[in-house]
Amino acid sequence: MERAFGSDPMSSGNINKSAVLTVKPLRCLAPIFPSQPDPSAPPSHQYASIPPMGPFPPGATPFFPFFAANDPQRPAQQRAFPIPSPVPLNSFKTPVSGNGDIGTSRRGSRNHTVVDEDGNSVSDGYDDGFERNMETGSEVNDKSRVTRRKVRSKSGIPVSSVDVAIESVAENMLKSFNLVEIDTFRQANSDKELVDRVLIVFNLLRRKITQLEERNAVPGVAKRPDLRAGTICMSKSVRANTKKRIGSVPGVEIGDIFFFRMELCLAGVHAPSMAGIDYMGVKVSGEDDSLAVSIVSSGGYEDEGDDGEVLIYSGQGGVQRKDKQSMDQQLVRGNLALEKSLHKSNEVRVIRGLKDFASPTGKVYVYDGLYKIHESWIEKGKSGCNIFKYKFVRVAGQPEAFTLWKSIQQWKDGVTTRPGIILPDLTSGAESLPVCLVNDVDGEKGPPYFSYTPTLKYTKPFPSMKPSVLNCDCCTGGCQSNTNCPCVQRNEGQIPYTSLGVLQSHNTLIHECGSMCICPVNCRNRISQAGLKMRLEVFKTKDKGWGLRSWDPIRSGSFICEYAGAVISEKGIDSEDNYIFDATRAYEPLEPEPSDEPVKFPFPLIISARNEGNVARFMNHSCSPNVYWQPIIRENQDESYFHVGFFAIKHIPPMQELTFDYGMLLAGKAGPRKKKCLCGSLKCKGVFY
Repeated sequence: MERAFGSDPMSSGNINKSAVLTVKPLRCLAPIFPSQPDPSAPPSHQYASIPPMGPFPPGATPFFPFFAANDPQRPAQQRAFPIPSPVPLNSFKTPVSGNGDIGTSRRGSRNHTVVDEDGNSVSDGYDDGFERNMETGSEVNDKSRVTRRKVRSKSGIPVSSVDVAIESVAENMLKSFNLVEIDTFRQANSDKELVDRVLIVFNLLRRKITQLEERNAVPGVAKRPDLRAGTICMSKSVRANTKKRIGSVPGVEIGDIFFFRMELCLAGVHAPSMAGIDYMGVKVSGEDDSLAVSIVSSGGYEDEGDDGEVLIYSGQGGVQRKDKQSMDQQLVRGNLALEKSLHKSNEVRVIRGLKDFASPTGKVYVYDGLYKIHESWIEKGKSGCNIFKYKFVRVAGQPEAFTLWKSIQQWKDGVTTRPGIILPDLTSGAESLPVCLVNDVDGEKGPPYFSYTPTLKYTKPFPSMKPSVLNCDCCTGGCQSNTNCPCVQRNEGQIPYTSLGVLQSHNTLIHECGSMCICPVNCRNRISQAGLKMRLEVFKTKDKGWGLRSWDPIRSGSFICEYAGAVISEKGIDSEDNYIFDATRAYEPLEPEPSDEPVKFPFPLIISARNEGNVARFMNHSCSPNVYWQPIIRENQDESYFHVGFFAIKHIPPMQELTFDYGMLLAGKAGPRKKKCLCGSLKCKGVFY
């Protein structure tokens, strides 16, 4: 016999002792004993113990949850205190999708499945014990929760060995970039140098993880090297601008680009790794309040952002749920912070997410500067429910960012003409994409005449490093990693590039397929042979002659171009030739203390681009460059052809000049005279060769 909750088991006169009661044990509540009975009170019940549902003798106080609000037999006026709301033992956030309000996944799940600000389901494919508070951006690291199964790859190597390799790579990388122990004050209030170092390490680590995971691929395991690299950086406190702030972020410039949401967290631009609204607690007139500090608008919701100066931003929450029901948005959390910022008129950082045309599903996040909220209202959304709308207006006097992207797109589409253009295509059709010549500084009509050639010209190839080298026969689909392809084996069994043309590992000699290989021209192991993949322009600088920059955003590690020209001997160097690339010079490696062998050519390669060359001849020197070079070799039987490929050190926004370090002459070697360096960086050496 089972009684209803709230009924009085002692109300009947006779008790059926044979009845079996369904009772769940109370594990978290301490027993409550009555106080000393009143001698004048009538005798208590015959049982020594008091049933939790009552009746209670005088002096005994009922306790929650048995003193329930729906007790039909206990009048409300007898309650001595209000009933508190129950507090769950484990607090889980409710997943609510919206313009920046995302729920976390349950603890203990193998794959963390979440939804990003565009409504896409994201699974990182591993459990590393790292969790993030989506509201504050603070992290929780509890290694005791981590349980990891050892799964074996095709080669029989346990996945845990990959984890060990990744951890070792991370430790070496952090040491080489001096990021093991960052000064606390500098970490809270960072500068450009620290922000760049943190993001460079994140991307180097992400690419290393991609390479290691591809080498030991496990079927069915989702790969998110960006999340894994971000987790490692966060857990090791490798991040910048840890202090939340309203307004500009030190070391982050308007127009800077990010290809991963985790990069926004590491740079301190936007703390939540998925949520679109970031806010912080402040004290206003002695009371705690919350103000918005940044938003991410990626076009996944009903935002209107075509105007470069005005953004209509939709609030968070209230989208369609799994049960096909829609809800009105509520004035809480991020929405409430935006409303408070409207009345306080504080500046809010705006990050715009734009389509990455190089990646079908990717986005580029552009920091568009500071905005203020001028208006808010409620309107019916496409789902029929009420949504909040906020009108953001850009603060005047800031450099171009989103508006520049719009202008470039109009140039590409032919809607408008690039101002200051002298020549629409400097290459005369030699490249698959045109390279325009632009001067909006003075009246100079162009650089001295030269013949454009997209490739390096040899009079005689170098001897092969390995005589009778075999060429590949990967006729369908091109070369693939973890195969017996001889070209892949020369790269230690791994294709050196990702499918997007991003170099996975640096400071190594890259072996590309040669002219006698029968793999197709779009083979992943022929990245440097495919020509230009981004729109470049040669432009007149204010004080450094002609320079090179891109209309397109450039991802860290991406191939830009090779250094084309004529291969000459050391005796053929002209001291007046300003277009010499000398591979025998000393170059500072990308990592201060690289774990791999430093960049060097097995043979002395010297290239002159004075009379014939490509866009690389216009790339200026900088002591803090954003481009570095890699040696590339293409072998055919007993012949070796060396090339110089240029790759991006970090993400490079559109219209930012491309520069590399020209290197230093070796001791006792004659060369061109020193020239005054005008790079303007904090690390400028004053001169270059």
